[in-house]
Amino acid sequence: MAADEAVEAALGALDLDTKVRLLAGQDMWSLPAVPAIGLASLVMSDGPVGVRGVRWSADDPSVTLPSPTALAACWDPDLARRAGRLLAQEARRKGVHVLLAPTVNLHRSPLGGRHFESYSEDPYLTGEIGAGYVRGVQDGGVAATVKHFVANDAETDRFTVDNTVPPRALRELYLAPFEAIVGSARPWAVMAAYNQVNGVTMTEHRHLQTEVLREEWGFDGVVVSDWFAARSTAGALLGGLDVAMPGPHTVYGEALAAAVRAGELDEERVDRAVRRVLRLAARVGALDGAAPAVPKPPEPLDGEALAREIAHRSFVLVRNTGDVLPLDPARTRRIALVGAAARDARVLGGGSAQVFPARTVSPLDGLTAALPEGTTLTHAPGADLSDEPEPAGPGFALRAVCRDASGTVLADTPLPSGRIQWVGTDLPAGVTHEALHSVEVTGTFTPRESGDHGFGTRGLGPLTLTVAGRVLYDGVQEAGAEGDPFEAFAGAPAERGTAHLTEGRPVEVSLRHTVDRDRSAPLPAVVFSLLHRPPRRDPDVLIAEAVEAARAADTAIVVVATTERVESEGFDRADLRLPGRQDDLVRAVAAANPRTVVVVNAGAPVEMPWRDDVAAVLLTWFPGQEGGAALADVLLGAEEPGGRLPTTWPAALADAPVTAVTPVDGELRYDEGPFIGYRAWDRAGGPAPAYPFGHGLGYTTWEYESLAVTPTTARVRVRNTGTRPGREVVQLYVAPRADLVERPARWLVGFGGVQAAPGTSAEVEIRLAPRLFDLWDEDAGTWTTVPGPYEIRVGRSLADIRLAVTLELD
Repeated sequence: MAADEAVEAALGALDLDTKVRLLAGQDMWSLPAVPAIGLASLVMSDGPVGVRGVRWSADDPSVTLPSPTALAACWDPDLARRAGRLLAQEARRKGVHVLLAPTVNLHRSPLGGRHFESYSEDPYLTGEIGAGYVRGVQDGGVAATVKHFVANDAETDRFTVDNTVPPRALRELYLAPFEAIVGSARPWAVMAAYNQVNGVTMTEHRHLQTEVLREEWGFDGVVVSDWFAARSTAGALLGGLDVAMPGPHTVYGEALAAAVRAGELDEERVDRAVRRVLRLAARVGALDGAAPAVPKPPEPLDGEALAREIAHRSFVLVRNTGDVLPLDPARTRRIALVGAAARDARVLGGGSAQVFPARTVSPLDGLTAALPEGTTLTHAPGADLSDEPEPAGPGFALRAVCRDASGTVLADTPLPSGRIQWVGTDLPAGVTHEALHSVEVTGTFTPRESGDHGFGTRGLGPLTLTVAGRVLYDGVQEAGAEGDPFEAFAGAPAERGTAHLTEGRPVEVSLRHTVDRDRSAPLPAVVFSLLHRPPRRDPDVLIAEAVEAARAADTAIVVVATTERVESEGFDRADLRLPGRQDDLVRAVAAANPRTVVVVNAGAPVEMPWRDDVAAVLLTWFPGQEGGAALADVLLGAEEPGGRLPTTWPAALADAPVTAVTPVDGELRYDEGPFIGYRAWDRAGGPAPAYPFGHGLGYTTWEYESLAVTPTTARVRVRNTGTRPGREVVQLYVAPRADLVERPARWLVGFGGVQAAPGTSAEVEIRLAPRLFDLWDEDAGTWTTVPGPYEIRVGRSLADIRLAVTLELD
């Protein structure tokens, strides 16, 4: 039976009550099964960088890829497609049908807290990488969910904010990646955002969800709400929302059936939404009688190898004076590796994107394994990244013991860290919320250094913290003034006491949480954390030790990083500074060793006031589980740093032309119109950024030999003039020469990768962006071609143009 026939047959066999159940989550991550029509339960999972599955647990580890910002820095849709195929492979292994990714919101401001989970400031680059990712996921028979539709570009008051976006900016920037992906990759799902757009909540936005997304663009998939975003039964259905998540209590289900029976809503509208859900089930192979869209998945991919490849392909070398990189083994027999993040790397961002890798390769691990015999490596922490306790990690061996009210053990499960985050049915096997009385995080901690270690808690309700037989806290934590509902749900971190511990000597630790049944929550949940802070040391002493190590080394490598309290879902950044005294550390090390390389472990731009004082700067984003191995590959020259900046890096926040992320009276005005990112920098005409859009150095040099252009394609020939084979990212920009309207000075219209051996040439044909000569006419409500002369420019970045030709458009 054809899929459409199977869908119609299944729909015809359903009564109203069953239909409305299919539009509401049955729990945190799934829709209900209907065995009578051969419909399996559709399972969803978070997953931009890995597929966590339905449980917040390390029992089933996830391959962990570099952050979406890193994937965009590769400027390679085919590589993004391979990433999607790997994630589909992971999803199938975990029984997941729908992957809640990719995020294609734009880097409107460098302060956006979820910056690392989006691709770029440029809508064309975002759409191309996102389309590759979607194709890859759906190549594997798993639905991709393009999110968050639309203008969900900051985190402050994200549940309630009204983002007022001028129509032209909405079309040319924020809708553009979604339109490109719908048109070229045909995603099977789109997620409606929390925010309002121009006064209408997105889950109820009929104009954008129905008139634009479905009717104008031809989207035929499911529109699912962001979690807890749906607010109105009639408003959501009339606005085009198909599925309200999570369940079991949503604005759909019984409330929707009641609205239909009361005559408030037409059952035909319910049928349309159910038909789309059934079509999704057919596509992913969850509806009997319908052949799945992908009968046979692609050949399996090696997850570790792909994670490592994406990492080194994403690293952006923004500075390399004296060709200090790659390191010359003959000149580099002693290396000083400096930084707390060199030992404990941050490999993925905070929030719903978190997964649990089976292994994590830190820079220290990667270099230790890769350095040739005879090279010595010395590590010094140099500076503490944070003064706050964080979820217990390295050195801890923990498990969670669940008990009922009588003390009987219901489950005993290992934990990857000190964090518990069980929401809805996400509980260990054999545990129910009704029976669960307490959860104890217990085990041992083996310190890596002697001194006064701090311990703390995060969570609400009764908590008892014990370290080495001594109770550090026994009390009830009340809710604070956290602004974001998810932050309020988890409580604020608090240090409860210290214990003097000896390096290498294990001690017992325990944090017992008694379930607080009186606290109201949209879903039953157990959310709390055992926190740890290493001994505080004099910051000046730490820096002095790093300087001593650097002075004795041939090369110093300093790894600087952000923390989860700097970059995460749930809040925006207040500034772009590195936490702690990392800037002071870099300056001191660079003064002691002129061959200082700085590795920046951050998912989004940070200020680098020392950037002109060091020999090299390498941006590694959040590099995924194989980040340390990829870093060793690049530093030692086994691989080339292949990345180019997908977003502009300012020298200082004060220079950035668009920074507003905080609503005023509930409204965030996009007054900059179509001028964000490099478009805004060009318009402002102020200080130049630290590094422009598209910038990135390799280990060879390139000459651009020729450029031939038509209105739809460009052919570019380049020559590798260096001594190593390499890959070049050829970038094309269009610049109107006699513009009749206010438009950006230039914008990206195409790109392509090309490889060549030393001394050889290679040619690449690049398809130009559609509508590259058009703008959105707000008065006419349509796209309009603007005639006149246009310069097509090709180069290595926005600021490094090598050739140009002029086209005259009548």
